[in-house]
Amino acid sequence: MDPIEALDEISFWLERSQAPTFKVQAFRKAADAVRQLSADELARLVASGRITSVKGVGSRSAEVITQALGDRVPDYLADLREKGTEALASGGDTLRAALRGDLHSHSNWSDGGSPIEAMVAAARTLGREYLALTDHSPNLTIANGLSVERLENQLGVVDGINSSHDDFRLLKGIEVDILEDGTLDQTPAMLDRLDVVVASVHSKLRADKKTMTERMLGGISDPHTNVLGHCTGRLVQGSRGTRPQSEFDAPKVFKECAEWGVAVEINSRPERQDPPDDLIKLALDAGCLFSIDSDAHAPGQLDFLQYGAQRAEALGVPTERIVTTWPLAQLKEWLRLKR
Repeated sequence: MDPIEALDEISFWLERSQAPTFKVQAFRKAADAVRQLSADELARLVASGRITSVKGVGSRSAEVITQALGDRVPDYLADLREKGTEALASGGDTLRAALRGDLHSHSNWSDGGSPIEAMVAAARTLGREYLALTDHSPNLTIANGLSVERLENQLGVVDGINSSHDDFRLLKGIEVDILEDGTLDQTPAMLDRLDVVVASVHSKLRADKKTMTERMLGGISDPHTNVLGHCTGRLVQGSRGTRPQSEFDAPKVFKECAEWGVAVEINSRPERQDPPDDLIKLALDAGCLFSIDSDAHAPGQLDFLQYGAQRAEALGVPTERIVTTWPLAQLKEWLRLKR
């Protein structure tokens, strides 16, 4: 087995199971280190027992590399594969099977942990037909948000990737901040060039109800906005601790989403589970479309869609109202309506 593929696959399974970041990074760093070696050099280091002399290769990754070069599936990987046969979520199987794509993901161009190419490879392995690359916008400096110039460069990378695949489409996108005045944190000219715009609030989440409602309505009414991202901003678990949901006039916000053709995101990250069940029901009654998204920041997290599918199916969200179940041609037609 190719040792780099083995290390990358281990990282995928660890990310999928929400393993500690340091453990995932250890295998990612080992894979990067091995990529710098020629096949002959790698073989010599393994044969001499000196593979751990390579910076970034520890004892466990050395064992994986050695077993992979010995023409066998490494024991550690085999164990993770066996555990990975179990579904992440109990339920939602019918809807999960209907999902074709994902409109919210991040790469190492902003605050994700992996290159764009790795995210695409994982999406294709999971059977996705399309994935939107939605790195952050400039205002979110803590997440290394993309300036106009950096986003311009990223669009060229996306074009290159799409030219290499006939069975998969990487959509040009952004997770753009809804600023305090309700405007979007990117130039209209640049937003015009994108396929997908996910608009989210990331700051001043404890603002009063009236202020937050007006802010969100501004983002929803922008003709570029396709998806309203993680609308309450809440955190219910995880390493970042918990955070209460923001206060806003939900019936009014969802009414505007329905009228403007903006899909309400069902964010599948386990620490978010956003919107809460009661707000999903409100959005359903308001006639909204939905987008079940992973908000993945690493390849293994792309499989978090299972959690969103479980919640949506349990709450009776019709498949036809979930845009990420639509074929690419239908999705693109809907996206173009806003441009």
